[in-house]
Amino acid sequence: MAFIIGFLLAIAAIGGLIYVLVIYRNVPGAMEQRFGVYEALPDDVGQWKVDTESEEGKAATARGLKRESRIFHDVQKNRLLKQVRYRNQATNEITRIDPDEVMKRKRIRS
Repeated sequence: MAFIIGFLLAIAAIGGLIYVLVIYRNVPGAMEQRFGVYEALPDDVGQWKVDTESEEGKAATARGLKRESRIFHDVQKNRLLKQVRYRNQATNEITRIDPDEVMKRKRIRS
């Protein structure tokens, strides 16, 4: 008897999961209605800014480098990335690039 109840609960869970996946992927606005919309993108998306105030920026300046960072919107994966690069102050040549850091976007309920 316990096996039959477990089997029926598993079938119900699988059906519910399939329903949620189909509805949320194929019905326009279902995700936004349920979870809210993403907060607005920052105004300076894609613009490189020189960082002289953070600890990393001060350390880079002491080594003769210029630390630049920007927020990049990856449209294909719909995520925000923080990108950092270091330039030589004398030649302005890019000497090092840090790995991209994914920034979490908050959802705002409407």
